[in-house]
Amino acid sequence: MHLPSRDLVYILLLPGTYHTSLGATTHQTITLMDNSPQTSYYPYLVLATSLFMMVAGTGSVYLLVAALKPIALEFDWPRSVPSLAYSLQYLGGGIGGIMMGYWLDRVGMAKPASVGACMIGLGGCLTYYVDAAWQLYAIYGLMMGLAGRASLFSPLMVNITYWFERKRGMAVGIVGSGQAIAGAMWPAIFQYGIATVGWRETAFRYGVFVLVTMLPLALVFTRERPEPSTAAAASQQAEHAELLPPARLTALLCIAIVGCCVAMSLPLAHLMSHASDVGYTPIDGARLLSVMLICAAMSSLFLVGTLSVRLSPLGGLLVFSTTQAVTLGMFPLVDGLTGLYIVAMAFGFGYGGVLPSYPIIIREYVRSGSAGTRTGLVVFFGTIGMAIGSSLGGVSFDLTGSYAPAFYAGVACNAANLVIIGYLLRVSRQRLAHASA
Repeated sequence: MHLPSRDLVYILLLPGTYHTSLGATTHQTITLMDNSPQTSYYPYLVLATSLFMMVAGTGSVYLLVAALKPIALEFDWPRSVPSLAYSLQYLGGGIGGIMMGYWLDRVGMAKPASVGACMIGLGGCLTYYVDAAWQLYAIYGLMMGLAGRASLFSPLMVNITYWFERKRGMAVGIVGSGQAIAGAMWPAIFQYGIATVGWRETAFRYGVFVLVTMLPLALVFTRERPEPSTAAAASQQAEHAELLPPARLTALLCIAIVGCCVAMSLPLAHLMSHASDVGYTPIDGARLLSVMLICAAMSSLFLVGTLSVRLSPLGGLLVFSTTQAVTLGMFPLVDGLTGLYIVAMAFGFGYGGVLPSYPIIIREYVRSGSAGTRTGLVVFFGTIGMAIGSSLGGVSFDLTGSYAPAFYAGVACNAANLVIIGYLLRVSRQRLAHASA
């Protein structure tokens, strides 16, 4: 059998199913030569690209964290000005995530990824020219938030679920770990840059880095995502029948994620200050936070996939959320540095698996055509919880001189999350038992 050279090049470089000039027989042979999405290299290329984009794009958050004090000093602004820009980036990312998720459902990941890379990169470059507060708000709220970070967490996490069937939890955990990896990596890089060349030049160089790396890598997403296998589709259809109607399930997850994100945000925002309040140096506080983020990355990398398979996605989330609640309540009770490290590590292992579990749950129990939109909506409510928790810690300290009331309030919010997840898990098991009876 002879293949035209043009068709041979296409088959070698772009594995897939192709119609050639030799007709249907050759078409079928070529299809058999192609590996399935589960065994070919391309899903892993998508996975590696997604992880890189999550790490690189999340740098926009830590750029402003590192530059907050220098920006405020240069313009003689109160720190509330750059802090508001930081909050607007999260708020814009939450709102934009719903739109990006809808866009993902309709056209795939390539266009959202390209827009996000352009907006984060251009936003970093334009930060170099900021000379008024409204410019900072527009760059971080609209460019780097609404159109930039919005393309990262929800779309990337949902998109990767289409490329993996048997190892879906593992893939989502790896992509989700990018946020924790970014938190452990970027602050030191930005601090060095600011000390060496200043915050403006550091922001500009970060923007150029994003443009020359993330924008070309968005081409990886141009291939059409694979359709689920017949067995996977049948299994997913059966699971859909076991849980609640999609609208009700989405509403419950929106409420649940607020509770766990209130608890999650308290140590993230206030652990360094809490360590200082109990007598340790800022360096000790920074190390505690770094260790916690490293443990969160390890949890997302290695535990999310394992528990989602062995316990179900809902069961895994219950374990992670319980660990987070218990360890959050231990922070006010421990004042030794070794004890704080142990609690911080345990908290990291808990919270690192919480957020990646939600896209897995939605992808498992909601039809795939709306998974992006629903994940974006749920994550938006998560950003509300993060904002509430961060503010709650500041209010608690201002009123009582301690973070303990805020930590205990976070435990209560996390308990509400556990009630909802426990209910969903019970419904799932009851319906599964009924179906097998």
